Amino acid sequence: MTHPPERRPNGLRLLDPYSCQGGAAMGWHLAGFDVTGVDDSPQPRYPFTFIQGDAIEYIRAHGHEYDLIAGSPPCQAHTLCQRIQGREHPRLIAPTREAMESTGRPWVIENVPEAAPELRSPVMLCGAFFGLHTYRHRLFEAGGGLTLTVPEHQPHAHRTVKMGRPLKPGDWYHAVGNFSNVSYVKADMGVPWMSRDGIRECIPPAYTKYLGEQVAALLLGSAVIR
Repeated sequence: MTHPPERRPNGLRLLDPYSCQGGAAMGWHLAGFDVTGVDDSPQPRYPFTFIQGDAIEYIRAHGHEYDLIAGSPPCQAHTLCQRIQGREHPRLIAPTREAMESTGRPWVIENVPEAAPELRSPVMLCGAFFGLHTYRHRLFEAGGGLTLTVPEHQPHAHRTVKMGRPLKPGDWYHAVGNFSNVSYVKADMGVPWMSRDGIRECIPPAYTKYLGEQVAALLLGSAVIR
């Protein structure tokens, strides 16, 4: 994969637990981090160093070897469709936070807005701020000495195409279910290597690039970093 030339390596190593296909990872990478992903399922589309294994176990054993840990515990337990279908999913935010805290390293946890009751003072990012054609709100909780600053959320000014309807370039969309025009959504989100399945749950790289540049500036000026 060819990465945009504006990337400037910052010398910091980042652990990406629950990596999936690497939407968040790409943003951290573009912000300059050297990224390693961990997931309990094979991720052949993941564009960086990948380790298959249990995320929490890996954090506990190796998290201290990284300058930053930033991960997205599975959010299915918080989604409406899973509750309607009566499906049970493990709640992994608290165990993940505990594992991250045990390393003594700075960390970030991402999740969906429905998970807000399980997060501590999270901040929110919205796709409209980055010029995307999807709102896709995502929450970020920081710890280990980190504080995140995000822009004020602006009112939504665009109507999104109803789920199941055909998408045209320029439409605002919800990339959930069997959404149409996958190529348009890939280009809009900046995830050309992903499948439809990966896009449904991914963090657009623009979000973590924005946070990554901010976090790198904080870490590089901190005695926390080796």
